[in-house]
Amino acid sequence: MAPALRLEFLASRLAQQDFAATLLGVPASKLQAAYECPDCGSGPDVVHGRPGYVLDGVRAPLALSASRSSGWVLFAAVVHPEPGLRVGVDLENAAGTEFAGFDDVALTAREHRRLDALKPGRRAHERARLWARKEAWLKMTGEGLRVSPDSLDVLERPGLWDLDLPASVDGRALPPGLLAALAVTSR
Repeated sequence: MAPALRLEFLASRLAQQDFAATLLGVPASKLQAAYECPDCGSGPDVVHGRPGYVLDGVRAPLALSASRSSGWVLFAAVVHPEPGLRVGVDLENAAGTEFAGFDDVALTAREHRRLDALKPGRRAHERARLWARKEAWLKMTGEGLRVSPDSLDVLERPGLWDLDLPASVDGRALPPGLLAALAVTSR
């Protein structure tokens, strides 16, 4: 991994820990990362999957999701979630979905038809919107890309929303083409 990407990754992990600590009202130093992966399990040795933390020896009461794109990071969380509540969030740049073959591996037949019905100038935005919705949903379920994206239709799915992003954050403009989605469910 390039040094700049490593720094961006590390900064996002530190920001995530600070975000979680702020929500829980504890110092960040009291939280120990404990990611959860359906294949690898959970705990301090797992560094990928659904983010989580251990606080005072027990799982912190927090449903958390994070996404990075274009030098930005987006977090979503629920403190003291009801049992089974899960959250997933995704941040995408439309430019990242603009390559040959993307639609064939990422979109369902119905999503293809929706995209084809749009004027060419609107397709990049819609493609990225659909991808952000898929990623948010698959993070929320914990399945990730173990599920073929072209089998998951996200046009109308309860518990899944597009997020309106501001034009700027702390005086810094967000890049054009940045889109986000949020998925929440309680099993």
